Amino acid sequence: MFCFLGSYSSMASIMKVVLTLSVLFCLTLSSSAQNCSTYTFRSNEVFGACNDLPYLNSFLHWSYNSSSSTLQIAYRHTGVSSSNWVAWAINPNGSGMVGSQALIAYQQPDGTMKAYTSSVDNYQTQLSEGKLSFDVSDLSATYADNEITIFATLGLSSIGGASNVTHVWQDGSVSGGTPRMHAMSEANMQSVGTINFLSGEVRTNPVGNIGKLRKRNVHGILNAVSWGIMMPLGALIARYLKVFKSANPAWFYLHVSCQSTAYIVGVAGWATGIKLGSESAGVVYSAHRTIGIILFALGTLQVFALLLRPKPDHKYRFYWNLYHHSVGYAVIILSIINVLKGIDILQPEKKWKYAYIGVIAALAFNALWLEGYTWYIVLKRKRSEVETKMPHNTNGSKVQLKTSGDPCQASKNSIVVKDYFIKLVF
Repeated sequence: MFCFLGSYSSMASIMKVVLTLSVLFCLTLSSSAQNCSTYTFRSNEVFGACNDLPYLNSFLHWSYNSSSSTLQIAYRHTGVSSSNWVAWAINPNGSGMVGSQALIAYQQPDGTMKAYTSSVDNYQTQLSEGKLSFDVSDLSATYADNEITIFATLGLSSIGGASNVTHVWQDGSVSGGTPRMHAMSEANMQSVGTINFLSGEVRTNPVGNIGKLRKRNVHGILNAVSWGIMMPLGALIARYLKVFKSANPAWFYLHVSCQSTAYIVGVAGWATGIKLGSESAGVVYSAHRTIGIILFALGTLQVFALLLRPKPDHKYRFYWNLYHHSVGYAVIILSIINVLKGIDILQPEKKWKYAYIGVIAALAFNALWLEGYTWYIVLKRKRSEVETKMPHNTNGSKVQLKTSGDPCQASKNSIVVKDYFIKLVF
């Protein structure tokens, strides 16, 4: 009986502890998930309205005075380090980044906050300090607990009021005291919308931005698969399968099929990139664009070179092979470089870059061991052919060749070896 009561008492104590921990856990979740309406500013500012922006851990608080057409705002951006800049902007005449009038803030090396205005006139902006198309006063910024807050008062009478205003918000890194370009992730590309400061209505996810982001992803996938994977795979097929007699002529048709498919898909990806470039005036990734054009030119040259391919025994076949392989290897190297540059531009999740590097590493590993294995097969086959061609005595034993040092014979042997090496490599 006493044992039972003791067990019951222990169970009750455990339940109290569990209940207490559960309550504390729920309170913690509630505080971490609080929205803008429950937020309290340290300096006790009070705003009439607020909105939890859908991207980049951002919140906008505001109070609008319709009689004076002034807008008092506080833009909060959480989850940032002291080496980041944040910005909130209004675009009076456009629907995106270009033309926006920005409020920017970041922490300087000495620990003080720098808050200033910048007019974004093109995609290559350096976010230089400058005046906006409307009045700005009381501009300041704070940084605490990995959160930057920008405070300002805006005079909106010069831009036609406070209804259906396009606003943009962003973040990026600071290097050498200068804001750098923001990332090209989905969140960064979709951090734009419209807001009615009178009614509080907020709209996000503009269709144009989503469509452009989708085109960028399609462009990246097409080129990564075609130029970045299929082209190297087709080269491996041609180089190593032809060593196996049983794979002849299947290796040739596999090689042509793989490279032709890669070229067709690659041209589609290249055309998508050209289209994106024409739709993004001012956005220029010079190295990525130049390499892409070179790849298209070399790939097209390879396709048309097939029409001029000499027969295997033609005297110019060696030179054609030399050209074909040189251009092919150049295409592979440039393709891998450009795919990696494209990934850095798009800035998807790290796993995609690691996945592509893993695929290339797997292809390189297979090429390495196939190189050794095919050389072993080739040398073994050559040795067998030499032994087969050696004359035999009447009793079946091999006749030993004299090594008289005849320069003519040595020259012939050298030519055979060189010719065989050329056939293996090219």
